[in-house]
Amino acid sequence: MRIKAYFFILVSFLLILGGTFLYIASKMLPLHLYVVEGVIAFILVFSIIFYRKIVKPMNTIGSGMELLREQDFSSRLSQVGQYEADRIVNVFNRMMDQLKNERLRLREQNHFLDLLIQASPMGVVITTLNGEVSQLNPMALKILGIPLEEALSKKLDQIDTPLTAELATIPENHTIVIRLNDSNVYKCTHSSFIDRGFHHPFYLIERMTEEVMRAEKRAYEKVIRMIAHEVNNTTAGIISTLDTMEQALSEEQGMEDICEVMQVCTDRCYSMSRFITRFADVVKIPDPVLASSGLNELASGCKRFMEGMCRDRNIALRLECDPAVGNVRMDVSLFEQVLVNIIKNAAESIDNGPEKLEKEGLIIVKTATPACIEVIDNGPGISKDVESKLFSPFFSTKPNGQGIGLVFIREVLNRHGCTFSLRTYADGLTRFRILFPS
Repeated sequence: MRIKAYFFILVSFLLILGGTFLYIASKMLPLHLYVVEGVIAFILVFSIIFYRKIVKPMNTIGSGMELLREQDFSSRLSQVGQYEADRIVNVFNRMMDQLKNERLRLREQNHFLDLLIQASPMGVVITTLNGEVSQLNPMALKILGIPLEEALSKKLDQIDTPLTAELATIPENHTIVIRLNDSNVYKCTHSSFIDRGFHHPFYLIERMTEEVMRAEKRAYEKVIRMIAHEVNNTTAGIISTLDTMEQALSEEQGMEDICEVMQVCTDRCYSMSRFITRFADVVKIPDPVLASSGLNELASGCKRFMEGMCRDRNIALRLECDPAVGNVRMDVSLFEQVLVNIIKNAAESIDNGPEKLEKEGLIIVKTATPACIEVIDNGPGISKDVESKLFSPFFSTKPNGQGIGLVFIREVLNRHGCTFSLRTYADGLTRFRILFPS
């Protein structure tokens, strides 16, 4: 029961008592009546003072508790003229000022941090205690390449992207460098922060593709130039010497075998020179001259060009064009070379695969909207270990491969601003997908 109820009970009791005294005093002398009336007046005055000094301050303090419960930090209590109560009111008002300022500071700080996370050039993925994604900033969505609704409230290993599958394997408080099947390189960190006594995990994704590619390019350009210089100078001298000796010995009798051996050596030197020239060509890729060209026409032309090679390998080459695909800006000659290399790689993977005799080889060149082109094959597929190395310089899965074909493709596509990926999907088909910038 509240103190206000107790006060009204006391007042009621005093009024009843005063009324009783008044009834008894009516039968007494007038002097006694005046005394009783004075007592009643005193009781009324005391009740008013009691209300103002005790009940009203308690009501005021109770109102302050309601303000706290409703988290209304902008209201203040007025003093009631009672010393002890006014001390409580002053303490309460100071506390409300501090809470308001602290709340405002935290709100501004949270707003600043939220803006910082949203504008961060690094991808930020925050998860719940159960490992479900609760927040992604715009850069994380751009890196993952998925809409927000497909990632929220899901665990990382439940999101169908290569990067999230790798993120899910990172131990807490560890940083690793991840190279994906689209030649992109990311530095990923798995850490956590403490809020209200609980650890909240988060992931930082830093794109390092440009830096790694520049470092790789500087390294292999230097190596290729040095090797090309030494090999070409050496082969030029050897070829000149062999030609001179062959001409001199050709006039002698019985030197036909030696001349034939020298011709073989000369041909081998020319072959070595052409071999190293192919590496040098990767370094000297010209800048693309962009012009508006039909994507379907490009795909159709490359399909006709590669039909003979695929037919010789007993591989069906099919074209699926979307009529809605219009023109895109590209360097036609460079892109033709890219598409031819992709189809050639697909045909070679089918031709060298263990399932070659079990099923017919199939390559599909497909265009779609928005401007996109895919080369799909039913070859043996690409393992997870190989995926991360595909676009590395000098890496090849072919016995006699030089590891420069995909490097050339990567360089041309990057100069066109295209995004691309090469991977084997759950249906067993390998897709090289190229998406043109909008």
